[in-house]
Amino acid sequence: MKNNKFLLIYFGLIIFLSGCSFDSKTGIWSGSEKEKKRITRLEEGRIKNTEKIYSSEDIIVDEIVSEKNINLSKPKKNNIWKTSNFNEQNFIGHLYLTGVNKTFLKKKIGKNKFSLSNVMSSPIIGEDFIIMTDNMGTIFNISKNGKINWKKNIYKKIYKKIYKNLSISLYKDSIFVADNIGFIYSIEINSGKILWLKNHGIPLKSKIKIFDDKVFLVNSDNRIICLDTKKGTQIWDARTVSSFIKTQNFLALAISKDGEIITINSSGDLIKLSSINGQIYWSLNITPSLFAHDKDFFESSDIVIDGDDIIFSTTTSIFSYNINTRFMNWKFDINSINTPIIDGKNVFLVSKNGFFINIDKDSGKIIWSTNIFKILKERKRDTNVTGFILGSNKIYSITYNGFLITSSAIDGKTETYNKIGDSIIADPIISDGSLYILTKNQKLIGFN
Repeated sequence: MKNNKFLLIYFGLIIFLSGCSFDSKTGIWSGSEKEKKRITRLEEGRIKNTEKIYSSEDIIVDEIVSEKNINLSKPKKNNIWKTSNFNEQNFIGHLYLTGVNKTFLKKKIGKNKFSLSNVMSSPIIGEDFIIMTDNMGTIFNISKNGKINWKKNIYKKIYKKIYKNLSISLYKDSIFVADNIGFIYSIEINSGKILWLKNHGIPLKSKIKIFDDKVFLVNSDNRIICLDTKKGTQIWDARTVSSFIKTQNFLALAISKDGEIITINSSGDLIKLSSINGQIYWSLNITPSLFAHDKDFFESSDIVIDGDDIIFSTTTSIFSYNINTRFMNWKFDINSINTPIIDGKNVFLVSKNGFFINIDKDSGKIIWSTNIFKILKERKRDTNVTGFILGSNKIYSITYNGFLITSSAIDGKTETYNKIGDSIIADPIISDGSLYILTKNQKLIGFN
């Protein structure tokens, strides 16, 4: 009876949400009765994000000593970090970093009211400003030394008790924002003025990607939507198979330099479609089991596009596919939803249980692997790697319990570790030779 009752509520919700208008006149400013009812459902948790409620055993990786020297590219200097995972392809590569010996910025910006949240967006960085958010839904424009230039919060009182998970992206002279409630809006960079705002009515579950004056997102029903950057007008949407359970994590989304969209929905379908009209070129399911619950709890990293290769990791494996033929190049079993970093023929990945590995990009074979948690005291090893980045020949890994671990990207050997403070759940980023880390308690720390 309880299951039947839950199904009735769920399908009733789908019918309700499908009737929401995709425009800006939805009651966000007036607090209409229709919007109040939707907020009540959000507060009751009926359409809010659900975390994974089971986990498979950790996949064991042995430590492997490198038998050959690897070649890394020359670190590239970047002055800005304009979107999640650096660019539309999520290709971060090898960035220039001066070091992590000096702390030049350490400031708390915003509030962390919803402490149970385990999803957080990293800042984006312009030439002379930093944009970041908190889980109250406030957008902050701050200087490089932490001074607040302006802040903006669009949410009225009826949204006060709702956790907000915002995705942000910088494009031309505007900041684009999407949230887990269903709002999408654009803000002028210098003034913080709202340029346009739309209420999609369904939670948005991917990080924002912008290409050729178009905004791309995936909602919680696995629908890919495309909007105009100037007015927020919907251009097209493409529907894929929806899953029953809604994940808390962001869904994977990437766009090739030729405008091909690659996404993985919450059912584990890898999909390629056109950014021009949403036409689906191909689709295949990558889940390892035929059991339905495996699809309902599917999680993956973001997709990295490197030439003709699509590389991403899941809780069971890391995969490489050909973007044109959709054929699998290789896969290797490892438990990680950290986004892989590619440099030349090297694919770097840090597993959930602390193994830093280098995989040959062509063959999928391990070049070397190291247990980076061994440098920590034994009582501190019960943690997860929540992100990592490649900077000037070193890999900088961050952990949920607040450690920064430095390893050689040449042979994988762990070198040093530092206790940053509280939990870290946002990916580290590098801009203008500096490393930025945002902690769970909204403390932004800069190293050089």
